[in-house]
Amino acid sequence: MCRQYIATHYGDEEARCALVYEDEGFSGGNLDRPRFKKMMKDSHKIQFYAIVVYRLDRISRNIGDFAKLIEELSDRGIGFISIREQFDTSSPMGRAMMYIASVFSQLERETISERIRDNMHELAKTGRWLGGMTPTGYESESISNVTIDGKTRKACKLKSVPQEIGLVKLIFDKFCETGSLKTTGQFLHAEGYSTKRGKRFTRFALKGILSNPVYMIADEDAFDYFTEKEVDLFSEKDEFDGEHGIMAYNRTLQRKGKTTQEKPMNEWIVSVGRHKGIISGRNWIRVQEMLEKNRAKAYRKPRGNTAILSGILVCGKCGAHMRPKMSERFNGNGDKVYTYICTAKEKSRGEMCDMKNINGNTIDSVVIKEVKQLGKCNSYTAKRILRMKKQITVESEGDNSRSASLKFQFEENDKKIKSLVSSLERIGGEHAEKYIIKEIDQLHEKNELLKKRIAEEESDTGLNYDDTETDKIADSICTLEKCVDYFSTEQKREFVKAITEKIVWDGENIHIYLLGSVEEENCEEGKSLIPLGEDSK
Repeated sequence: MCRQYIATHYGDEEARCALVYEDEGFSGGNLDRPRFKKMMKDSHKIQFYAIVVYRLDRISRNIGDFAKLIEELSDRGIGFISIREQFDTSSPMGRAMMYIASVFSQLERETISERIRDNMHELAKTGRWLGGMTPTGYESESISNVTIDGKTRKACKLKSVPQEIGLVKLIFDKFCETGSLKTTGQFLHAEGYSTKRGKRFTRFALKGILSNPVYMIADEDAFDYFTEKEVDLFSEKDEFDGEHGIMAYNRTLQRKGKTTQEKPMNEWIVSVGRHKGIISGRNWIRVQEMLEKNRAKAYRKPRGNTAILSGILVCGKCGAHMRPKMSERFNGNGDKVYTYICTAKEKSRGEMCDMKNINGNTIDSVVIKEVKQLGKCNSYTAKRILRMKKQITVESEGDNSRSASLKFQFEENDKKIKSLVSSLERIGGEHAEKYIIKEIDQLHEKNELLKKRIAEEESDTGLNYDDTETDKIADSICTLEKCVDYFSTEQKREFVKAITEKIVWDGENIHIYLLGSVEEENCEEGKSLIPLGEDSK
């Protein structure tokens, strides 16, 4: 249909040569779609005349995304055509109607989503399995029953997987014995156990299993616990038969691009499921209390952390980050003594990595001393400034391309104005003249705005540094050696992050790779410093 529209309005050749971008199986709820992204990327390389869609909601159902898209296309002189709604983006009324239609597309999408959520909540009260990835120990099983009117209804319930159920029981038993997620994970790894996806059990994976009510037997203790927590229970007390498990829904708040948050228990939807539970209510509750205690005493990064390379230093053996481990001792300067330890080594107790620890106080001071040397105007600093200048020139060229696009729009509008003026000479009648003059006025207003934008683009020379400006930057960098000593610990950390690609400890030497440098070319710039062991002074 899109090709037919193009053929009718622009000719068969244009229709045959039209580029097709199709995101099959992707929702129009957002613009994070591979073919859409490719289309927008190609539009910067190829001068598109227009983007044609079958219906408005095929390109976006989000009014915010849609408004930004139309504005971007308009700024670059690219038309937007929806063949179903027949919108004309060149007129204010056409654009207004298009935005209104987009609002209703978003409303329709959100209304459908709300209905689905409400329906899922109602089904959740029946204790059935509503789909998704099944928890460890269970698989989904379809069951059918015949209603009074003779119709066959299908539903799903959880069915036990004996081998996985045994693993879940082992996890609960081991955690109750050790009281530690880390120790439990190490035990499972040593014994060769893995998750359903064949990966190693992390603390987060273990916590997800231990805190999931699906394993809890619906007994008297479970009923009392949920009643005390003011959970919405959709099963009577006599349904807590000491055999079936618990189904809990609406436990988390999941938003795209954001961390999943656990909701308060009074917002949960809880009912007795159709599957068998495996952990008694008393033991499950005990595990939750232990998890809560662990959370209260969990490691928290000290507010006054003096470790400058925290989050920057990398283990040369396994590539994991090295974190500072504080001791209770103080050095001669009155600073707390700390060492950097590989996080993979710490978590696996040396099984995954056996990298030597490194004295934190010493290595931080050596790295700061080394980066201060950049303040000296040597050949390397000059090279970095030239690279920065080159990058700025590239960005400036990008600005020039925007200016060219605006000029192109201005020339196109000017052509339309001349064409309309010619029409005035040929067409008679007051009504026709009135509409043509109005169109000319609108195009003239657009061109006045384009004139201002072109002037702004051409006058914005803030990024075009000349040699004098470069020399000024070089002079400023020369003061680094004096400035760094007055930085706070946080400022030093941010400064090191800003100028380094990575800092690597290989067990004998520390390697500093400056931002934008290639490792092979850094034998001199990213040189190894003096060897530092764990007890170096």
